[in-house]
Amino acid sequence: MMKNINEYQSKWESIKKHETPSWFKKAKFGIYAHWGPYSVPAAGPNVTWYPYWMYREPSPQFDYHVKNFGHPSKFGYKDFIPMFTAEKFDAEEWADLYSRSGAKFAGPVAEHHDGFPMWNCSDTEWCASKMGPKRDVVGELEKAIRGKGMKYMVAMHHAENWYFFPHWNKDFDTSKKEYEGLYGELHNLDNSGNQAIYPDHWGRKTESQDKPSKAFHDRWLNRLKEVVDNYRPDYVWFDFGIRYIHEKYKKDFLSYYYNKEKEWGSEVVVSYKWHDLPPGSGLLDLELGRESELTHYDWITDTTVHDGSAWAYMKDSEYKSTTDLVHYLIDNVSKNGYMLLNIGPKPDGIIPEEDKSLLEGIGKWLEVSGEAIFDTETWDQYGEGPTEMTEAGPFSDNRAKLKYTAQDFRFTAKGNSLYATALGWPSKDFTIESMDKLFDNEVESVKLLGSNEKVEWKQTKEGLHITRPDNKPCDHAVSLKINRKENL
Repeated sequence: MMKNINEYQSKWESIKKHETPSWFKKAKFGIYAHWGPYSVPAAGPNVTWYPYWMYREPSPQFDYHVKNFGHPSKFGYKDFIPMFTAEKFDAEEWADLYSRSGAKFAGPVAEHHDGFPMWNCSDTEWCASKMGPKRDVVGELEKAIRGKGMKYMVAMHHAENWYFFPHWNKDFDTSKKEYEGLYGELHNLDNSGNQAIYPDHWGRKTESQDKPSKAFHDRWLNRLKEVVDNYRPDYVWFDFGIRYIHEKYKKDFLSYYYNKEKEWGSEVVVSYKWHDLPPGSGLLDLELGRESELTHYDWITDTTVHDGSAWAYMKDSEYKSTTDLVHYLIDNVSKNGYMLLNIGPKPDGIIPEEDKSLLEGIGKWLEVSGEAIFDTETWDQYGEGPTEMTEAGPFSDNRAKLKYTAQDFRFTAKGNSLYATALGWPSKDFTIESMDKLFDNEVESVKLLGSNEKVEWKQTKEGLHITRPDNKPCDHAVSLKINRKENL
C-alpha cells in the first residue's frame, strides 16, 4: 500500500505553494452537469434553487409548486426524489458526448445545495445510490469519463445546505427531525420554533442566521474526503457556499487533497469563487463572467448552455448559440482563462437534443481549430478589434456578453507559432495590426487551420496583411497559424 506523503500542511503558506497542474493548463475546456431531484419540477427562473424558493412565498416557484404539486406543507422537496428515476441514464453515452465535444475534463455536480449526494454516501440514506435512481452516479461517470481518456472532476455545492431550507417553519417537512439527513441539521430557531429574522436569500446577511455547527463542518469535510478517496477526482470545483466554512476546515481539506498528488502519482486542481479562499490557494472561478484583459494569473469561467439562469434542465428554456460558446472559449483562453460548460439532463437521464447539438457543434469546431486552443499559452496581448461589452449584476450572463465582428482576433501561442483566431469569416483582404511588432523577416509561413488552400500574406508597417482563401473551413471562427523563425 502506498503511504500518504504529507508535502502540504494545513497552513495557507504551505497550501499556496500548490500550482495549477500542467494537464489543466493544456486542457482549457471541460463539461459538467447539474442533475438531481430539482430536475423533476424543471421550473425556473433558477432551477437548481427550486428547493429553496418552493418554500418561500411569494415567489414564481412557490406559485408553480402549489399549482402543480400542492402546497409545500403537503408536498415537500423530498417527495420529488421517487420521481427522480434516471431510468435512461447511461454514463457511457454521456461520456461519449463529452468526448465528441472536445472536452478534456468532465464530471457531475456530486452534491448541490439540496443535500442529496449523487454517490453512495456513507452518512445518509438520502442519496442517489439508496433512493431515486438507486445508482452511484458519481462512480458510474468516473469510470465512463476516464474510459474516454478525459480527466475527472466533481462539483461540490454542499456548504450552502446550511442556509438553504427553512427549518423554522413547523408547517413544512424541512422542520422535521426525521428529514435532517436531507434538509440538514435543524437550526435558526427561537423558543417558539420560528425563525426570528428572515435571511437574505443568498445568505449574505448572516447575522440573522446561526453559523454552521461543528457537526455540519464535520459532515462537509467528511463528504469531501469520501468523494476524494473513493473516486480520485482530478479536479474539485467549489461553489460559493464555502465562504461559510470555518477556515481550519478549508485548510484541512486543501492540504488533504493536495497531498493526494504524490500518493496517486497525479496532479489535482481546486477552484473557488469570489474570495472564498485566499489568492494562490486554488484557481479563481468567475461564474458567468470573464476577465476583460489578459491576466498574469489563470482563472476559469463556469457558464451554461442555457441563455439565462437555468443551470439544470428547465422546460421551455432558451439556449445560447454554438457561436456564442465557441467565442466564449476562444476569448477566455486568449486571456489566460479556461471554460467549464454546464448542461442539464432530464430527470430520466436523457440529455436534451438542444444540449447535444451545442456540444457537438463545439466539437466540430475544435476538430478543425483545436490546435489554436489546446496546449497553448497566451501571447503578450490577448487580441485586437472593437468589441462591445455590456455590464450587469452578478450571476448574469449579460456581464459577459461581447459583440464581435469578423475582424476581431484573439491570439494564442505554442512554440514558435502564433495563432490568430478571427471571430467570424473576415473580409478577403485584411491586416492584423498587432503583428506590426514582428520583424520583417520573422514570419516564415501562414496557414489557415482546416484548409489546404494557399494563404497570401505580406509583412507591412501596418501589420501582417492577409489575403484569405475563398472557402471557409468551419463555422463560428477561423484560426490562422503563423509560423515564425526562432532567431533573427
